[in-house]
Amino acid sequence: MLKKLFKQILPQGATAPLRLHIGGEIAHADWKIFNIAAGPQVDYVGHCADLSRFADASVAEIYASHVVEHLRFKTELPAALREFHRVLAPGGSLRVSVPDLATLCKLFLDPALTTLQRFQVMQMMFGAQTTAADTHYVGLDEEFLTQFLLDAGFTDIVRVETFGLFDDASAMQYKLPVSLNLRARKPL
Repeated sequence: MLKKLFKQILPQGATAPLRLHIGGEIAHADWKIFNIAAGPQVDYVGHCADLSRFADASVAEIYASHVVEHLRFKTELPAALREFHRVLAPGGSLRVSVPDLATLCKLFLDPALTTLQRFQVMQMMFGAQTTAADTHYVGLDEEFLTQFLLDAGFTDIVRVETFGLFDDASAMQYKLPVSLNLRARKPL
């Protein structure tokens, strides 16, 4: 059914459904990169809360690893998730990864950590703040992120250990896995 739907929405000459890697930096043959900053591998530059260049239901999959925690939770995060939902085709998939606040809190309170290690955990919570874009405006755990996704219209939300698509922060370990990885779908 999805192949038939994509044949209807793909432009003439297009051979594969559009897959967006939001926040990506490394080229992949099957994915187009959408990033807030221009770069040699970036296909589209813009803010992820504004995907107006993409038509409704024109994207097959979206992958966003360690991106949405950089959005303000009252405005930008809900807007971005609504945009993800809007551009995804019915049945389309969102894979989203964020620092898991619950895990990071446990790590931060671990008495075996040195001051430096605790500082590194704090940076995972709030961003390293090496640039203006490297600040985290929201801490998300499974409950919070699931609710944001439900509010945006997503269903079939499942936590997974890893996505196995890209070598990125979604698989990061710091004594234990520190990323919350959720897969969600836009209803058919």
